[in-house]
Amino acid sequence: MKKAGIFGKPITAIVFAVLMILSIGSFGQGRIWTLEDCVYYAIENNIQIKQTELGIKNSEINMLEGKMNLLPNLNGSANYSYSWGRVLDRSNYVYINRETKQSNFGLDANVLLWGGFQNLNTIKKNKIDFMSSQFAADKMKDDISLLIAQAYLSVLFNKELLDVARKQALITQQQVDRTNKLVEAGTLARGSLLEVQAQLAREEITIINYENSLGLAYLDLLQILDLPSNSDFDIDIPELDIELALKLMPVSEVYEFAVMNQPDIKSGELNVESAYKSVAIAKGRLSPTISMAGGWSTNYSNQYFKYDPITGQIIGKIPFDDQFKDNQSSYLGFSLNIPIFNGYQVSSNISRAKVAAANEDYNFQLTKNTLRKNIEMAYNDAQSGFKTYVATEKSLKSFEESYRYTEQKFNVGMANSVDYNLSKSQLTAAESELLRAKYDYIFKSKILDFYMGVPITLKN
Repeated sequence: MKKAGIFGKPITAIVFAVLMILSIGSFGQGRIWTLEDCVYYAIENNIQIKQTELGIKNSEINMLEGKMNLLPNLNGSANYSYSWGRVLDRSNYVYINRETKQSNFGLDANVLLWGGFQNLNTIKKNKIDFMSSQFAADKMKDDISLLIAQAYLSVLFNKELLDVARKQALITQQQVDRTNKLVEAGTLARGSLLEVQAQLAREEITIINYENSLGLAYLDLLQILDLPSNSDFDIDIPELDIELALKLMPVSEVYEFAVMNQPDIKSGELNVESAYKSVAIAKGRLSPTISMAGGWSTNYSNQYFKYDPITGQIIGKIPFDDQFKDNQSSYLGFSLNIPIFNGYQVSSNISRAKVAAANEDYNFQLTKNTLRKNIEMAYNDAQSGFKTYVATEKSLKSFEESYRYTEQKFNVGMANSVDYNLSKSQLTAAESELLRAKYDYIFKSKILDFYMGVPITLKN
């Protein structure tokens, strides 16, 4: 059965497709795009996906052509000729100058009765290739969907980084104002104010860098969607909560499910089957072929005359209708073709087909091995991502406590600006690392969900 695609069960895909049709007109000015919107828009409009769909149509044409090859060939013919000059007068066998008009009509048919099952195996191969092309299209949709999910999460990640940087800069600006008052009151030296102002300048540069990174992340997502860079485009920001406990399916179960359902595995399996059908077709050329042919023809010429049975003189031309009826002829024949020696071509084709089939076997094994390795890598990445997130979250809490303590000391003059700036930089770095670990884990866990047939979504 054809796989429903990355978004799971067929009924789910139908519901989303209806929603897509209803909302497609609003994909324009000011629309907030969810991850699902982006994925469905890409599936509807991506040129690479459209090319794979053309491949499906081409395979469907080949499948129909193979079936039609079982039917007899039937061809009609008709020709007309006009000539002048010397011709033989059949009444007295004397050459004379005369204009000649002649027409010929015919029908020919032939059918292969036996050909070593070549046509039947070709039909089976074309059907297999058609199914394989459908799975190849599903694989392209899955790849585009994962690519969009990664780009979408990259935008969310850079948005949060920018928000953190702006909040930190706002805190630093407040600290600059507070320090300035303390300096004016004589509580702190002016050097402390200069250090905090320098910290604010560094954070403002960081904001500019994050704004550039966010712009590039948006551009990457827009280019995957094939939308112009000046589009009025923004994305939905969902609540992304990470569970405190790590819940991952065992690698073996993920692989067992994926190897039964992933479209690239299905396509590879069908490609192997198709290759062995090619071997059967090549072997069929060793078999004798039996064919039947039949035909009908008639003709007309203005040189056919009626003769007087007594005098032998021409009394008129034979009419077209009479010639068409009287000149008819038909035939039916059978032919047997036995291949004996053809320059080793048939044997060579069989050997090449066997080599190609063995190569497809290896390709299929490589595809399964690659899938297993990708799942193992995604599983390990998800595990390490979760552990990194938990450790970074603990570290952030420690840096938050340290920063609050240092800030309090700095505000009463018990800590210098160097200690304050260092503590604040460590806090900012910890917040950035937590965000990085968060989105890295989310994406890696989504990959595992994808291998288990779970729809790619950021909704809880």
